[in-house]
Amino acid sequence: MSAPASTDLPIVAQRERIWLVIVLVMAATCVAQAFGRFTWGVVLPDARDDLLGGSNSLAGFFGTLNVTAYLVGTIGVSWAASRVTLVGLMRIGLVVSTSALGLASIAPSGPVLALALIAMGIGGAIIWIPAPAIAARSLPPNRAGLAVGLVGSGIGLGIVFAGQMAGYLERRSDSGTFWQTLYRIEFSIALLVVLGTFLFLRSQGDRPAVAGGFGGITALRTVRGWVPAVVAYACFGFAYILVIGFLVARLEDDSGFSSSDATNMFSLVGAATVVGGLSLGRLSDRIGRRITLTATFVVFGLCGLLVLTGRQPWVALAAVGVGLMFSGMPALIIAHIVDNTTVDTYGPAFSAATLAFGVTQMISPQIGGAIADALGSFTWVFILSAAVSFVGAGFASRLPAR
Repeated sequence: MSAPASTDLPIVAQRERIWLVIVLVMAATCVAQAFGRFTWGVVLPDARDDLLGGSNSLAGFFGTLNVTAYLVGTIGVSWAASRVTLVGLMRIGLVVSTSALGLASIAPSGPVLALALIAMGIGGAIIWIPAPAIAARSLPPNRAGLAVGLVGSGIGLGIVFAGQMAGYLERRSDSGTFWQTLYRIEFSIALLVVLGTFLFLRSQGDRPAVAGGFGGITALRTVRGWVPAVVAYACFGFAYILVIGFLVARLEDDSGFSSSDATNMFSLVGAATVVGGLSLGRLSDRIGRRITLTATFVVFGLCGLLVLTGRQPWVALAAVGVGLMFSGMPALIIAHIVDNTTVDTYGPAFSAATLAFGVTQMISPQIGGAIADALGSFTWVFILSAAVSFVGAGFASRLPAR
């Protein structure tokens, strides 16, 4: 009777270890993306009116600062990948992002808030680039899509939390402002994630990349179908942020939604994000990345257009679709890169691919804000997002079949 127990114990311990790694990575990406980047979309109307004089262009510029810093962080990771392990990179990014959340929670002016958003962008890139590989290589290769999808679920959970907490704080706020309180709560959670990562997350055979070429380009060029993958990733970067970043503002300013109703729609996006990357990643493990990714781009564009109806239940349906596709698109692109790289080449290859993504998401918020101010509406912002999504679908269709 004792023999089976001794045989089963290591298996149980190994499974617990795998799930601990995945949970920590999910929490880290929640800090990087949901807290450090997408919370800005939730608090934008409140912070805009509180510190930025009500200017959509300035609010869009602050979003641009965040994603520009993300691009800078990506360049830094492409250099650091040859010197620091994947786990080491994640720890560094968590420290930077957590410090930035703390700064945002006490920011007394626009320039200080801008500095915090810049640091969030840098930290977010340093966390996000190694995260999918850490998760994917903790599971068998034929479940890489599932693992990457799980990482994306962490972002979705964070978006749900941010949206629901924002609505709760807004209802209880006497001063009419709640955005800094939300950042304070997220800062406290991020501190716990940092602690857990340093205590429990260890490198499991990964090592700094030996070589990747300048900016990781040499490593990226070893990936099958790297050109359509990179262009699709760039289209995603431009299209998604126009919808995610301006959804709350669109619903409040153009469709007459209350702040609470608009943040509830944002929470729906987050709830769908929890299962989007997970389900689509698993689906792509079975039928292939190409057909799954092409379909997600098309559906995302259609859902962005559906938001323009401004009526329920279509807006709610669109929010669910946006969340599903929003987490699915990057998960599928990343899974394709994981499929076609080694532990040595993944870091620089994904960093190089993320450069194109970083550039498009850097210019997207500013363009969106300027269009909204010039036309007095967010309608053409969402139409532009849909058009770019359809272009992304065309390039996704050119990925290798398997």
